[in-house]
Amino acid sequence: MSETTVHAHLADTATGLPIPGDPEFSSFEDERLHRKQRLAAAVRIFGRYGFGEGISGHISVRDPEHSDLFWVNPFGVSFRRVCVSDLICVDSDGVVTHGKHAVNPSAFAIHSQIHRLCPNSDGIAHGHTRYSRALGALGRLLEPIDQESAAFHRNQVFFEDYFGPAVDLDQGVSIATELGDRSAVLLRHHGLITKGKTLEEAVHWFLTFESCAQVQLLAAAAGQPRAMTAEQAALAKQGFGDRQLARFSFQLLWEEIVHDEPDFLDE
Repeated sequence: MSETTVHAHLADTATGLPIPGDPEFSSFEDERLHRKQRLAAAVRIFGRYGFGEGISGHISVRDPEHSDLFWVNPFGVSFRRVCVSDLICVDSDGVVTHGKHAVNPSAFAIHSQIHRLCPNSDGIAHGHTRYSRALGALGRLLEPIDQESAAFHRNQVFFEDYFGPAVDLDQGVSIATELGDRSAVLLRHHGLITKGKTLEEAVHWFLTFESCAQVQLLAAAAGQPRAMTAEQAALAKQGFGDRQLARFSFQLLWEEIVHDEPDFLDE
């Protein structure tokens, strides 16, 4: 593996933590490889967390050179086995322009429209995870009952409609429109979608949302959780909702998966 990034400065964050700034690249080729490696890592991390539900679930990142193309994990390949060489590149018509596998119709319907309608979001993560599904069945969003959940204070939305599996573009448009500039949309009867300026950010939001959903359900089962005030939630959000903190948190998982499962880097 060749590391193609250079951290030239510290990030400007509300946390005051010594977090490296965004990586810099000398070419689109270097940045594309970086994004593909992080995407394959993210898929393996989903597998490690047990987020696989058969063929369901997909993570994507926009191509750095061609904004109408995105890279995504392929249809029918286990999260636990995805390598960089398995990733596919898909255009705005759903045509696989690079790669040897097919695209999941749901991945195209959802990701293509979020990438199109949310141009400042290069990373998207979607899965049918158990605690988010349970929260969705209750028709609830995350409440700011701790610092982590406060990251989604006024930064999440509930998607009520359900018209079967999301395999047509109209559903993708509806979901993307509802999501808007927020980081997370919880879909009733379906699952969770998160997005971010970077792939790393989107994946961190997904992992955190799912963990917070578990905590909220546990707390509600045990008693009556006490939520933060709006002022407290806003203060917590400044730190735990910081996108640079989200990106750097993924970096720690990247280092773990590279150490434990370096085969995913096979090109």
